Amino acid sequence: MGARTGKTYIEGLRDDRHIYVNGELVRDVTQYPPFQGVIRTLADLYERQHDSTYQPLLTYASPTSGQPVSTSFVLAQTWDEMEQRLRGERARCEFTYGLMGRLPDFMNAFVTDTAAIRPLLGRRTPQFGENAWKYYELCREQDLCLTHTLVDPQVDRSKGVDAQEALRAVKETDAGLVVRGARMLSTLAPVSDELWVGPYMPRKPGEEDYALSFAVPMATPGLKFVCREPYDTGQSRFDRPLSGRFDEGDAIAIFDDVLVPWERVFAARDVETHNLMAPAFPGYLTLQAVIRGTVKLRFLTGLACLVARAIGRTEMPRYQEMLGELIGSVELAEGLLTATAHDVLYNANHPLGTEEARAVTSAVSRGVMPGLGTLFGVSGRGMVGISAVRLFFPQAMTRAIDTIRLMGSSGLIMTPTEKDFAHPDLQEFLPRHLRGRDMSAQERVRVMKLAWDIIGTQFGGRQFMYEWFFAGDPIGSRIVYYGTDRRKECTALAQHLIDSLKK
Repeated sequence: MGARTGKTYIEGLRDDRHIYVNGELVRDVTQYPPFQGVIRTLADLYERQHDSTYQPLLTYASPTSGQPVSTSFVLAQTWDEMEQRLRGERARCEFTYGLMGRLPDFMNAFVTDTAAIRPLLGRRTPQFGENAWKYYELCREQDLCLTHTLVDPQVDRSKGVDAQEALRAVKETDAGLVVRGARMLSTLAPVSDELWVGPYMPRKPGEEDYALSFAVPMATPGLKFVCREPYDTGQSRFDRPLSGRFDEGDAIAIFDDVLVPWERVFAARDVETHNLMAPAFPGYLTLQAVIRGTVKLRFLTGLACLVARAIGRTEMPRYQEMLGELIGSVELAEGLLTATAHDVLYNANHPLGTEEARAVTSAVSRGVMPGLGTLFGVSGRGMVGISAVRLFFPQAMTRAIDTIRLMGSSGLIMTPTEKDFAHPDLQEFLPRHLRGRDMSAQERVRVMKLAWDIIGTQFGGRQFMYEWFFAGDPIGSRIVYYGTDRRKECTALAQHLIDSLKK
């Protein structure tokens, strides 16, 4: 089959999935108004794969079928192959301005990372390793759109996983594994083809039933999704230029004794393997996150510049300094992206070693790597990408949002609607009083509405929360680094100077 068209993608969403929104069971997500914008956005992305202008950028020849498939499935082991990934994923992120954290590329990279650690997954149960590889090929050849669930519900974080009503295995049968419970945070769930359940928080001995990784179709019997309220309320693109196009949707996945066929299981009841999965990944997933973060930071920086220009602040040193800082952050992001690509390439050619694996296992068992400790990074391997996602981008994007807010001030609020501009009583006044320094009133209001949608609406608030918690609890993420060898190296350098003074 190879790369899908937009039409094929939309047709694939018409199944028996159970999606609940605002107290309603949505029978056909393709006809539900709040989902129309994001479905159209994704369909356009799939369609670009067949456009002669973009096909060489977004696809490559499948090693099995020869058909064009997405470059987000490239198992890069050379720099040329890495550049294939970089070009394709950057292009798709630019098409969506970095605003879709669960662009299909994200989960394609997750699946590719999982396929790359086939030996680890199959070291005790060979079938699980083969399952990961076959699932990777299935997703690549059918160009599936995936969502995922990683996080346990937040019932009582002061207690263990069993108190969270989390997803767990309750029975094994000849046909497969029966699972029950819930997982969060399934972004893009309403408009995806498959659900991928992966490792996130490390499991401890005694939590074997919760150490799971598998994938199932969205329409699997017993699987239900309860969505948050949609942010697309039907307003025009003039009034809500982002909410109506890029609202991915988030949901909690509920498993009511779901049967997972054995051929869809990648890890089960093996705490050590579960905990080693993410640290063993080459990091294609993290690379995609850094690419998207870089593109989004570029977009926010450009938007800040447009807001400043709209009201004549680009010539004022105070605001030039603020914009210059953002542009400098973009330069740093590009450097982090390049470094991440080199780290991932190294990891792809140097699988996690025995000693590294033992270190991860020991740290988790001692509880010194809390929460997100083993997600997509491990001491001794390059951690630039996950460090950028944990530390740099949340702060840089917060600074960008604050800058846009200061640049626009009250102008971000005083924005008439598209219908106001069309009203005959106002057509004399609005063009006069709302024009910008070098732009028409409508153009100025377009800029301000774009800025408001990213900083002041429900969509904008969710964007902020998403970036801040993308890699988990920010405090826990920082504590992780305290336990790494890098702290010891830094301390040793300072101690060396002190010791040298004693001679």
